[in-house]
Amino acid sequence: MKVKNLAIVGAVLVAMATLSACGNTIRGIGRDTANVVNATQDAGRSVAKAAN
Repeated sequence: MKVKNLAIVGAVLVAMATLSACGNTIRGIGRDTANVVNATQDAGRSVAKAAN
């Protein structure tokens, strides 16, 4: 009985660690995407200024 409980607790801990890693990755992708959008907008402004 104790081995079964220990296995369940271990499985829950592994699942929690995996899910938290996914959350960090998704958050990082969101930040990267925002940075790309900002850089693209800045480049567009630079081109517009240069054309004037």
